[in-house]
Amino acid sequence: MSSDNISTEASTADSPAAPVGIDVLLERVRAGLDRVSAGEAAEEAAAGALLVDIRYAALRDRDGLIPGAVVVERNELEWRLDPRGSHRLPEAVGHDLRIVVVCNEGYASSLAAASLRQLGLHRATDLIDGFQAWKAAGLPVV
Repeated sequence: MSSDNISTEASTADSPAAPVGIDVLLERVRAGLDRVSAGEAAEEAAAGALLVDIRYAALRDRDGLIPGAVVVERNELEWRLDPRGSHRLPEAVGHDLRIVVVCNEGYASSLAAASLRQLGLHRATDLIDGFQAWKAAGLPVV
């Protein structure tokens, strides 16, 4: 290998990726997720999937909670769900865990699920249209 190739590879690795807008990023992220509807999320939770509510406190206070969902603020998500992490939740038992991330309307949850997949939680996904879809479907809220 010539020194020119090494130099080119190093500069490519050090240069930032071309910028994309949030809509493009969201589209790319969602292409890699098997997103679920509210009814599917309820079925998966009944079968043992972990529902993770990342909405901030004001929304939870205003709209309520999904019974059985674990509340994890978005800024703590990766630390709490990494099965190898020192700050993990007891529910974070392994990388095969099915996780359905729930935000308010299904946007932030897609990005959060993609982040969990980068940690090796390959079955992580999110709820299409978020908590609002759960509530609109008449599913339980406390």
